[in-house]
Amino acid sequence: MSESVVIAGMCTDRLSRIATHIDQAYIQPGKLPGALTLVARHGKICWLHAQGQMDVERNKPIQRDTLFRIYSMTKPITSIAMMQLYEQGRFLLDEPVHKYIPSWQNLRVYKAGLHPQYLTTPTTRPMTIRDLLTHQSGLTYGFMNRTNVDAAYRSLKLDGGAGLTLERLVDELSHLPLEFSPGTAWNYSVATDVVGYLVQVLSGMSLGDYFAKHIFAPLSMQDTFFTVPQDKLSRFAACYQYQPGDRFSLQDDPQDSSFAKAHGYLSGGGGLISTIDDYYRFAQALANGGAYQGARIIGRKTLEFMRLNHLPGNQDLPGVSVGAFSETPYEGSGFGLGFSVKTDVAKSHTNGSIGEYGWGGMASTNFFIDPVEDVIMIFMTQLIPSSSYQIRQELRAIINGALVD
Repeated sequence: MSESVVIAGMCTDRLSRIATHIDQAYIQPGKLPGALTLVARHGKICWLHAQGQMDVERNKPIQRDTLFRIYSMTKPITSIAMMQLYEQGRFLLDEPVHKYIPSWQNLRVYKAGLHPQYLTTPTTRPMTIRDLLTHQSGLTYGFMNRTNVDAAYRSLKLDGGAGLTLERLVDELSHLPLEFSPGTAWNYSVATDVVGYLVQVLSGMSLGDYFAKHIFAPLSMQDTFFTVPQDKLSRFAACYQYQPGDRFSLQDDPQDSSFAKAHGYLSGGGGLISTIDDYYRFAQALANGGAYQGARIIGRKTLEFMRLNHLPGNQDLPGVSVGAFSETPYEGSGFGLGFSVKTDVAKSHTNGSIGEYGWGGMASTNFFIDPVEDVIMIFMTQLIPSSSYQIRQELRAIINGALVD
């Protein structure tokens, strides 16, 4: 393309560096199977490019309609669902979680011991709904491999697995200690799965039905679901696992994936499958202040509230985080109600704007919205873990370099 082609103030020739970089640095050397990247500005898609394969074993190329495991990119959708109910006056953010989950009345904090024999202390205050939305709840993830508490999550298979339901998750968590007293630290956790459970409690609907009625149908998201329908299975990508030496191996075959079978665990923290166009409709609704093509899913003022930094004292994540994670850089980023929020561009070491918000998923998918430049980026691939490579920061550098007005 010529340098002079500009769409919505973005130079397409400069955006084409995305494809060149991903091909030369990742696909050709065998680091990634393939990728699908979308960049939009002012409500127009400026760049959309598929490259590489969605299923290496079957030699199937990535297509625009390929279905991806978005894992933790489910979290912003669940958070929007919860805040829809907030807008209806169904709950307040400072209410204790035990108001809606009575078995959580007497949660305690880990001090010593191994599952199931723990020494614990009382919490300094009850866990609130805002603690869940901001990952300041004291809950954790089993895959953190950091503490005796997350070891219990692993032994109980609370990160997802055969037979797990939201009801069982909530019941098991009522018996386990917290990593810390709510509100005193930040730790990536199953908290958003608990938010999904609260959506069910407050709405009287299953999480899948709630999403379908109040988010997916209004936005015409026809390819987003907890279970891949049989007639769409041919579009479902394989998922790969990073191997030492910058290689990858098959982690989840789409033909016998648990995502392709009916299951009882509706994970608001990481359970959805989606396409780049569906997720774009969701992201564009957020970029537009809560509405897309005449359908409003959240109020403008509510969304502004969600993308504030809700960490105490306006700190960034290094000041409050106790566990490592890779869905956003730590420095210069705070956390809102369901998204990371950039608070300091220079401190983040990555080009961007104050107020940029978004999140990523375990299989290296990512999205961000820059409200200052009115830019959206969505990146789809399927490589676990998301910490394998620094693609997210490289994409930000290329995309911001394509802004010409």
